[in-house]
Amino acid sequence: MSNDNEGATWRDRLFVGMQYLLPQHALARVVYRATRSTAPRWKNFLIRSFLRGFDVDMEEAREPDPLAYPSFNAFFTRALRPDARPVVPTPDAVASPVDGMVSQVGRIDSNLLLQAKGHTYSLDALLAGDLELESRLRGGEFATIYLAPYNYHRIHMPLAGRVVATTHVPGHLFSVNTVTARHVPELFARNERVVCVFETGVGLMVMVLVGALFVGSMETVWAGEITPARRRAPTRLPTQAVGLERGAEMGRFNMGSTVIVLFEANRVRWSETLAPGELVKMGERVGTLIGPA
Repeated sequence: MSNDNEGATWRDRLFVGMQYLLPQHALARVVYRATRSTAPRWKNFLIRSFLRGFDVDMEEAREPDPLAYPSFNAFFTRALRPDARPVVPTPDAVASPVDGMVSQVGRIDSNLLLQAKGHTYSLDALLAGDLELESRLRGGEFATIYLAPYNYHRIHMPLAGRVVATTHVPGHLFSVNTVTARHVPELFARNERVVCVFETGVGLMVMVLVGALFVGSMETVWAGEITPARRRAPTRLPTQAVGLERGAEMGRFNMGSTVIVLFEANRVRWSETLAPGELVKMGERVGTLIGPA
């Protein structure tokens, strides 16, 4: 655990400390099975309990009746109405890939990304030692967006692109909320993740889907469900050269987590309003293209 306890309450320290002791993957497997049960009483109990705890706007959903979903996970990863998240139409716009809260945003400082105040992590660790990919992204731009449990949990394309590589990186399943980000060193490079690499009109774009506590299941539209998996070493997955338009769904979290979007240097400029703590909606402008491929 980090020795930097500035501003940490005893509750923060207890919450983070307990995560080191929990059987993270075993808990994720239990949650996986429980949230996919189609037993009506059980899945309705989970959905009703969730709705009591979180403010969810079901009017945005393609199916507005929460109990019509066959399982809690189907409810959690529900599709929205086509008009609920209009994608910015401007050709030079970068669209938000998700609904969520900006955790950090800025330039990759040589090989380092900002995790939280006073904490950085390395690009090569995030990418599991892919030195060729790391060299192309050095000095580029990144944005980290946290999805709370009540957010829409499908992930979409910030730009049109063609997927060229998908890598599963096994790891821990710490929570990715702001408290944990402040007190677990190199959090995003320690957690289980899926690294998706795209060729776009402005060069490489990488989207890193980061797993979290109770979130042992991530999937993409071209590879299906990638985690949970028995692989315990970074593994390059078979990937077809699938082309996706800006705003198209590229994957989803089965429970909440974090997306990190990375670009090469001098390719995009983030919007001035994109700052830590700001809320974003999928499809809205978060940046502008400034460089050719």
